[in-house]
Amino acid sequence: MYAVFEDGSRQYRVSEGDIVQVDYRDVPEDSRIEFNRVLLYQGATETHIGQPLIEGARVIGEVQEHPTTKHYIQKFRRRKNYRRFRGHRQPFTQVEIRNILLAGQEPPPSEPPAPSETPPVPPPPETPSSA
Repeated sequence: MYAVFEDGSRQYRVSEGDIVQVDYRDVPEDSRIEFNRVLLYQGATETHIGQPLIEGARVIGEVQEHPTTKHYIQKFRRRKNYRRFRGHRQPFTQVEIRNILLAGQEPPPSEPPAPSETPPVPPPPETPSSA
């Protein structure tokens, strides 16, 4: 099962569990994000093609992090004393796709947080006061 959705001026083909990099959004990590512009849905036995969008379909993801990569631009012309060196850092948002839903479908309930592996520390025993 996969879907094609549009974000900004780009189209992304995703399945549940995929990690995709979209344009930067100012949302906190581990928060839910929803993409409503679904263009195509391919299930196990059915295909929905939007004209241009599929009504009510949505792709739900969870923000993983906001990494950036730096790109260097270097220009050089030999024997002309011409050297230029620039850098550009493009921010983006990394999203993990959780659910692909059609009209009328609701996402399954989220899993409860995993219990911590370390047991809680008991308080120290009280010492009798000598008063």
